Amino acid sequence: MKAIIPIGGRGTRMRPVTFSANKHFIPVANKLLIEYPLETVAQAGITDIAITYNPGQLEYAQKILGTGERWDVKITYVLQEKPLGLANIFQVCEQWVGDSSFVLHLGDNIFTNGIKRFVDHFETQKPMGLVSMLRHPENRRMGVPYFNSEGRLERYVEKPAHPPHDYAIPGLYFLDHRVFECFRGPNAIKPSQRGEYEIPDAFQWLIDNGLRVDVLEYKGVWLDPGKFDDWLDANRYLLDQTVVHNIESTIGSTVKLEGRVEIGTECTIEHSTIRGPVRIGKNVTIKNSFLGPYTSISDNCSIENVHIENSLVMQGSELTNIAKVVDTSLIGPDCMVSGGVHGGQKTSLFVGELSKIQL
Repeated sequence: MKAIIPIGGRGTRMRPVTFSANKHFIPVANKLLIEYPLETVAQAGITDIAITYNPGQLEYAQKILGTGERWDVKITYVLQEKPLGLANIFQVCEQWVGDSSFVLHLGDNIFTNGIKRFVDHFETQKPMGLVSMLRHPENRRMGVPYFNSEGRLERYVEKPAHPPHDYAIPGLYFLDHRVFECFRGPNAIKPSQRGEYEIPDAFQWLIDNGLRVDVLEYKGVWLDPGKFDDWLDANRYLLDQTVVHNIESTIGSTVKLEGRVEIGTECTIEHSTIRGPVRIGKNVTIKNSFLGPYTSISDNCSIENVHIENSLVMQGSELTNIAKVVDTSLIGPDCMVSGGVHGGQKTSLFVGELSKIQL
């Protein structure tokens, strides 16, 4: 089995931090978003992975991900020339897929409990397709499976007005290579009204042609950090679940550590309190500050005279002399945020790359 992970799209809902960086390369809990699906696929035993990209994205993706050696996988980059839908993502990979089966794992989805159970089901039960589903209170915003009287999938409907249950379909799809026939012949699927090849149409083609499509419930925690609030919620959850107490820099007696705190190498921390779960990267300077729970600080940052909590600070940013409490904030890379003389209140910030702000 092979895997396809797309990194296309413009990430408009995460602007301003995605004006110059694709959202898949923004950190969550100090790990790039794209690293989570790569790790998940590798942990499921899949080592042959295609990264699909849009024009202009290849050089940056290759610089960050390389050929996959960090995950003991082989990465092949496949161009999706135009954003023609999720089904087009695997359509452009047909030659690379060959006679293999494959999983399409969206590059902005995180399946915290892994996908090995789905891989095993697909390889042992051998359906033509396998759709994951999970319970979601707002499934009318997502794809929804419809079942016949025997409990088998008969329709897959995108954003129905009145879903019959609370199940939704996240970004994890398994397919046999014979699905590529859906793009050929008189019964080939057609672009939708928005001009895209929709993935429900590909599965519907399988069903309409009498081919078996299974549905399997995912019972772990699924994260889809596509908006500001979702990003911070994901950061909070992942820090809570993954931070262990690990200090790789020398910390003096003027530093108070509470709870689970991770500190990378070459950090300078003085006269500060850090209350976990907190994750701090490499070469970070923290002085006369309080870092509260659920905060991640990326590499090469500087924090001085700041109280910050429930926030995410990206690489190379500086926060200095901020009188207000910085709470529920996302600070982009290489920013400079400084404060004023008035304190006693909280502030929430969403700051794009290379910004300079004085509060």
